[in-house]
Amino acid sequence: MSHEYYMKAAIEQAKIAAEKGEVPVGAVIVKDGEIISVGYNRRETAKNALCHAELDAINAACEKLHGWRLWQCDLYVTLEPCPMCTGAIINARIPNVYFGAYDRKAGSCGSVVNLFDYPYNHKAQLTGGILEDECAELLSSFFRQLRNNKKTT
Repeated sequence: MSHEYYMKAAIEQAKIAAEKGEVPVGAVIVKDGEIISVGYNRRETAKNALCHAELDAINAACEKLHGWRLWQCDLYVTLEPCPMCTGAIINARIPNVYFGAYDRKAGSCGSVVNLFDYPYNHKAQLTGGILEDECAELLSSFFRQLRNNKKTT
């Protein structure tokens, strides 16, 4: 399977988030070519700042694999991870992170800061820009719709 295949699976998760009124970010974790867990943003519906797509996917992968070390897994996410999610990636020992859109406001894999440049005990390999236009458009159209809804109410 290709990086685009897995990113499209993450995009499907982002679309689920958007349908629920959540910021459309989706994530999948892959082990040995198989998607073993998925996640999407749920902060608004769960009323919980921790309910990011990456954290849900990491949590589900840990449960499935019965352990916290995901050193044989790759993470695909539609938006560059924030500081909290980057910390979880470091702690879970995920070796490869593939993301779609860059996050110029909170991205911690290169846009604002690259937390993997610091002397933590784990450094993931990063690849950004996979299906970037499609991932960015999901976010842009979501926020455009929010602004339009506010104007009409």
